[in-house]
Amino acid sequence: MTRVKFGAFLAPHHPIGENPTLQLRRDLDLVEQLDRLGFDEFWCGEHHSTGWEVIASPELFLAAAGERTHRIRLGTGVVSLPYHHPFNVAQRIVQLDHMTGGRVIFGSGPGALPSDAFTLGIDPMVQRDRQDEAIGVIRRLLRGEDRFSHESDWFTLKDARLQLLPVQEDLPFAVASMISPSGMTLAGKHGTGVLSIGSMSTAGLMALPTQWSFAEESAVKYGNAVDRGDWRVVLSWHLAETKQQAQEEAKHGLLRWHNEYTVGTLMRPGAVAYDSPDQAIEEMSGGDNAMAIIGTPDDLVDTINRLQKLTGGFGTVIGFVNDWANPEATRRSWDMVARYVVPEVNGMLASYRESQAHVIANREVFERAGQAVISKIMENERAVKAMSEQATAASAIPAHHAPEMGKKESSGS
Repeated sequence: MTRVKFGAFLAPHHPIGENPTLQLRRDLDLVEQLDRLGFDEFWCGEHHSTGWEVIASPELFLAAAGERTHRIRLGTGVVSLPYHHPFNVAQRIVQLDHMTGGRVIFGSGPGALPSDAFTLGIDPMVQRDRQDEAIGVIRRLLRGEDRFSHESDWFTLKDARLQLLPVQEDLPFAVASMISPSGMTLAGKHGTGVLSIGSMSTAGLMALPTQWSFAEESAVKYGNAVDRGDWRVVLSWHLAETKQQAQEEAKHGLLRWHNEYTVGTLMRPGAVAYDSPDQAIEEMSGGDNAMAIIGTPDDLVDTINRLQKLTGGFGTVIGFVNDWANPEATRRSWDMVARYVVPEVNGMLASYRESQAHVIANREVFERAGQAVISKIMENERAVKAMSEQATAASAIPAHHAPEMGKKESSGS
């Protein structure tokens, strides 16, 4: 059985109203917690507007996270390539890889927020083509190829070569994929991994079964290979000891996130504001195609197992970090994933259960072994009793019957 990896994705989506500095420090605390709990990956994104998504440089954030963690891999989720000169992106990724001891995953995207592209004067129609072009150039730079030049309508390279290469000889790449085939097709073209962000929506979940085929077809077309083990599926969840507790903890934050951000700020097509927290919970987490798992660890286990069968298999489950519950409840939720979900999904408890069942089923055999132990104990008790009786008898012998030690010596003196 191939082990399913687990990670976290921080966009972030922080409601407006808190101290931004403290929010960033709490985000770093979360990475540190995930590292202690044994999570495999942590991702954070790049955004420049909306007021909710406040990390402008994932590389800066991950550099700080790298100083507070030891083993968790750190992914840019994602660098919006049309916003940057590819040479500068490559250099930042190399430096980050050295600063984190070779733990970087380079994730890229075309840019998710139209408001960001507008501010930078970038036509949304060219963003995906620019991401494609930039990936090709960055891969050449990170491989340490001989100096090369590249002329584009948006950047220029002349005799370019990095003076420092990554710690990792084959630094892993991943591209963001939403609902359309473009992300998967790009992954196949360049032979990279995939970060399926669209799986957080109903439409995205319904598209998952056919998504991987686009990557495979594109890989064949360009003479590359893709591996399902490099496919990461992003899900939203909040867990507690009971489903009712999870819903109570998350429902007010879920309502605010949906109404104020998804509907009020992004104005996503088809998204409608909810009238109450209870309606938000029902609409978002009810049914087989729920957009979020709000319940117990068993609910998340069932969802992951179902998605594995539905998609044909993927390598990593990524939890989308949200502020639906308060910080304490959120930390408990991630703790429960590590304690209960990870071992269950990966069959780590199967041998424990088999051992327990074996002992129960063979009780008669083990009882005879127990009888043998009791027999030895009883024999020992009888021996102790016999010795005690001998000692008692010896103490009852009159003193004048005892051997007269040293009498001869006394009489001869």
